[in-house]
Amino acid sequence: MSKSSFNFSSLLLLLLGVSVTFGDDDIDFAKQIKPILTAHCVDCHGSDLQESGLRLDLGGYVLRGGDRGLAVAVGKPSESLLVKVLKEDGDIPKMPMDLDPLTDAQIALISGWIEQGARIPDSEKISNIRRTSDHWAFQRIERPAIPDVRQHEWIRNGIDYFVLSRLEAEGLTPSREASKETLIRRLSLDLLGVPPTPEQVKQFVSDESSDAYGRLVERFLSSPRYGERWGRHWLDLARYADSNGFTIDGPRQVWKYRDWVVEALNSDISFADFTIHQMAGDMLESPTLSQLIATGFHRNTLVNQEGGTDDEQFRVEAVVDRVNTVGSAYLGLTVGCAQCHQHKYDPISQRDFYRLYAIFNNCEDNNDANGMAPKINVPSERQVAVKRQLEDAIAAVEGPLNEHDKKYKAGFDDWLVKVADSGDVKWVALDPSEWTTDKGALLNKLPEDNSLLVDFSVPANDVYNVTYDVDLSQITGVRLQTLSHTSLPSMGPGRADNGNFVLSEFLIEHGEKGSEETTASNIATAFADHSQEGYPVFHSIDGNKKTGWAINVKEGSPNVDREAVYIPVDPIKHENGTRLIIRMRHDHNVANYLVGRFLISVTDEDPKLLEIPASIKEIAKKPVDERSDAEKTQLTKAYQQADKERAPLAKKLAGLRSELDALNRSIPTTLVLKELAESRETRIQIRGDFLRPGAIVTGGVPEVLPQVQNPDEAQPSRLDFANWLLSRENPLTARVTINRFWQRFFGLGIVETENDFGTQGELPSHPELLDWLAVEFIDGDWGIKNIHRIIVTSATYRQDSSISGELLELDPQNKLLARQSRVRLEAEAVRDNCLAAAGVLSTTIGGPGVYPPQPTGIYILTQQKKAWPESQGDDRVRRAMYTYFWRSSPYPLMPTFDAPDSTAACTRRSRSNTPLQALMLANDRAFFEFSQQLATTVLHSKLEGDSDRIKLAFQRCLSRDPSVYELSRLQQYVELQRKRYTANTEAAEAASPSVLPDGISKVEGAAWTATARVLLNLDEFITRE
Repeated sequence: MSKSSFNFSSLLLLLLGVSVTFGDDDIDFAKQIKPILTAHCVDCHGSDLQESGLRLDLGGYVLRGGDRGLAVAVGKPSESLLVKVLKEDGDIPKMPMDLDPLTDAQIALISGWIEQGARIPDSEKISNIRRTSDHWAFQRIERPAIPDVRQHEWIRNGIDYFVLSRLEAEGLTPSREASKETLIRRLSLDLLGVPPTPEQVKQFVSDESSDAYGRLVERFLSSPRYGERWGRHWLDLARYADSNGFTIDGPRQVWKYRDWVVEALNSDISFADFTIHQMAGDMLESPTLSQLIATGFHRNTLVNQEGGTDDEQFRVEAVVDRVNTVGSAYLGLTVGCAQCHQHKYDPISQRDFYRLYAIFNNCEDNNDANGMAPKINVPSERQVAVKRQLEDAIAAVEGPLNEHDKKYKAGFDDWLVKVADSGDVKWVALDPSEWTTDKGALLNKLPEDNSLLVDFSVPANDVYNVTYDVDLSQITGVRLQTLSHTSLPSMGPGRADNGNFVLSEFLIEHGEKGSEETTASNIATAFADHSQEGYPVFHSIDGNKKTGWAINVKEGSPNVDREAVYIPVDPIKHENGTRLIIRMRHDHNVANYLVGRFLISVTDEDPKLLEIPASIKEIAKKPVDERSDAEKTQLTKAYQQADKERAPLAKKLAGLRSELDALNRSIPTTLVLKELAESRETRIQIRGDFLRPGAIVTGGVPEVLPQVQNPDEAQPSRLDFANWLLSRENPLTARVTINRFWQRFFGLGIVETENDFGTQGELPSHPELLDWLAVEFIDGDWGIKNIHRIIVTSATYRQDSSISGELLELDPQNKLLARQSRVRLEAEAVRDNCLAAAGVLSTTIGGPGVYPPQPTGIYILTQQKKAWPESQGDDRVRRAMYTYFWRSSPYPLMPTFDAPDSTAACTRRSRSNTPLQALMLANDRAFFEFSQQLATTVLHSKLEGDSDRIKLAFQRCLSRDPSVYELSRLQQYVELQRKRYTANTEAAEAASPSVLPDGISKVEGAAWTATARVLLNLDEFITRE
């Protein structure tokens, strides 16, 4: 039978409802199946558009499937998604949606092809087919030829050939070179983020040597300020912040990553290592501490601490953020547009997005707002040395103590017998006559037992002062009972959330009954029925406010009554009775760790009987088999406390361990990446919904780009991906990075859309220049400082920024580079320049975030009232990049001057021009302080006349001398302010700096503060020319 007659017969039988079994090789995909798919499916599932990631214009794509998984289950048509959607069998609407449905015969034909094995000819296979694009950004980078130019004398390096060639083609000429004053200020602001000092300006201007500018460039590139300036740029991309984000926005500790960035750039790290360490430092062989810290780049994602949220949802969002960040920072592509569907413009499918997602989907972090794991300790060299010393000292004490315990343990049973047989100590519970607190906690006496209960309204820490009248002839011991109560957190006996407390010091004073004079009693020793590890009871009598007695337990409940016995060195004796004062200090560094309810008792019995608390005696009297594990532990500790020879060693060991604990708590931590031992399965998320998993995908990069080379054919790791980013085959990383550098030096990138090198982005203004610099970057071992050196030494960079009316009309954005650009400083640089001009900017690098002055009431409307402990001293005048950054409520200067909110990577800051900016510079308390500090610096100079002082202030602010006109107007202004403040000495007192040189009045100080304020508010001051 011929094939055509078979098909006709088969279709006829199908139309009659008769079951058909197709023979081998009877259905031809290319001739019979593909025409059906082409006619009905490829409008939505073809080469230009792939809904749900499914492409049906080629047999290989049909077999590969889409976002929902395989479209064809070979040999099983009833289980094939392709057949199901054609029959409307399942939760997916019947396809095609906007065309006539397939006939039963056509569906049967497709089913038959699948049942026969879904075979396709070699021409339809896609194993060697990869999506391509002729878009310029996806082409391999090649070194372009240097163009010919006419004005060779203007050329300083390779950059200038490309710029001049374009200018000559447009009939334009370059601008003249900027003045030396402008050049040094421009270079200092661009490379260091602060203006040059008057001394630096004077030295450069007077240096007539041919290499003066080159040597200036080298000095600035080697300055530690360089890492801070360019580190701040990178932190925009890294979305660095000191808090978790979202509504609660709790604090996080990741400032060591910020410091790593600064240090790395100062050390002239190659951009290759800079990238690899941040992407996958943890995956390097034997990674260093520095390489682990670097992985904090991808721990700057947000963490949602709100109750009732799904941690998996926000873990997924963090991974998505990492993909988008890499897309923006390294690829210059809007890959996030493909999270939910095929990219509308660029050749990036949803499958491509989730292949990138798979690379970052194997990290341990999981939106854990409590532990924020994984994280590592990052001790300083001093902390490492001190820790080693303490550990050695602890080992030196533990040895003798262990030996002593082995020998002494033999007497444990005999001691138990003595304890069980000893009589009970008679304690007299005291009734307080007076009670006060130092900081306002309310103590209420409970009538049932005369104990004191701390009321609900309590300060973070406090001192209880309680007076008792005692009729005993002598007092040999004082007992403190801490008692539970229903009003206390977790029943108490402390006021911490878990019922714990930390009693820093227990003090005893005594005097004659009825007398106001008292004497402090020295306490010989203390015993307790239980002490928390690291918080032994003798810490409450050691005179150290940083230590104390606490009662938490590793197992069981801490919320039970506890007692401690304090034995004075000498019995307290007063013939006519004793006036006893007990002071209980609470100085713990965490709030609310106060004793919540307590009772004081005294005794006059033999001190030897007091060493064993009553609760221990009760346990000792129990049969052995009735004692719980916790009770056995209590007996062991009590036995050790009763050991007089052991006590000094135990005290020394506890003290050393307490020091070590305090040191460990003081060691900063930082968030890092850590790969899971077993990879997560990654699936495409239908419409970007993590609750709708689709097809399984493995790690990779968009098909349009050269693929990751992985010899063992395993899923590419983050390390493989990092190496791919820096490979010569990848056409994007070098171009994107060079473009961003250029943007920093000229205000606009060679590609204006610096975050979109895709088909909707702007074309490069100088494509050959971009590629020439990219090749220089790669061939120069990805040297960052080297590229910066090339850029700033070019004639293009050194041009004057003045603009003629003709040039403004022809090239308002300066894309042709016939001049330099005037660029307003970023938020941080505005503040740093004020401090530098005033001469008070701190040179300290790194460390935890600081809290410079800010207006009150910033956090009134936030869900969690943020702490802003205003910094003093050097921390008050640190560079703005070290200011603590709350995502939900940043330091007001930052958003006012367009700093990013750090919720996503920022590739270029916007530049707004608002009245609020002018109001902040003129009236903000911090900026008024800067004016006072500049006035102080000017007045402390040896200059006396107004003219010389104005020139000094101009040099400090603008790196130049004032014009004749400017000098005259400011002289008039200074005199006007003197008259104003002479008439209002109260205003002069408020405006003047507090510290003035001898002989300088408050009126003079106020007048110069006003003058400094004018200079700090000039447009030129906050502009890089």
